Amino acid sequence: MPSPGWHSPLLLYTTTLSPYGRKASVLLEELKAAYRNFDYDVYQINNSKNEQKEPWYLKLNPSGVVPTLVDRERGDFPIFESAAILLYLEQHYDPENKFTFDPVTQPNDYSEMLQWVCFAHGGIGPMQAQGMRICRSQSYGISSFQYFKAAYYYMFATEDVPYAKKRYVDETKRLYGVLDIRLTDRDWLAGPGRGIYSIADINALTWWIAVYFCAEFAFTLTPTSQGQLSCRHRD
Repeated sequence: MPSPGWHSPLLLYTTTLSPYGRKASVLLEELKAAYRNFDYDVYQINNSKNEQKEPWYLKLNPSGVVPTLVDRERGDFPIFESAAILLYLEQHYDPENKFTFDPVTQPNDYSEMLQWVCFAHGGIGPMQAQGMRICRSQSYGISSFQYFKAAYYYMFATEDVPYAKKRYVDETKRLYGVLDIRLTDRDWLAGPGRGIYSIADINALTWWIAVYFCAEFAFTLTPTSQGQLSCRHRD
């Protein structure tokens, strides 16, 4: 459990290699850079010891997965689900709407952002996680970026299931094709003109990055998606 000596208003429970957890980390770092007095603490969950299934953690996140955010300035209010965490942070900790749109004065842009957040959260994340092959780290000689917990058919299936593998990989490719169409002549997913960087991009960014860590994954990003990823990753 976290140290009682930590003092920042926000406490993030996560694991370094989780694309879901990294969404929250990216936005928290963006907020830290944008707002002078903003800060947060991080507690690294030990998945190898199944710490995320311990009773104290399940009280915060009944699903027993990462990430979870606890807002200690609002009565230790817990938030789970990575997309919900992004929306919560924007609601309470981005007063200038640097990474979102004003739902009152920019209702269409805000709705557009939510649509792409839902698209990645309900589509790309689950499909890519299911379809991703287990990755091998040549540098460390280990078999696993295990944040792809659901590389199920490659890691845990007792028999080869070609149909299941093909289904998840093909659907992931289709979803990236949708992003490719959206990003044609655009820099970001939501907003007017060429778009404005927002949590819609952060919500998909960590999955794009994850592709590059898995040399054995059965598809490659399209040039448009690669360009969008490279642009923000370089920044």
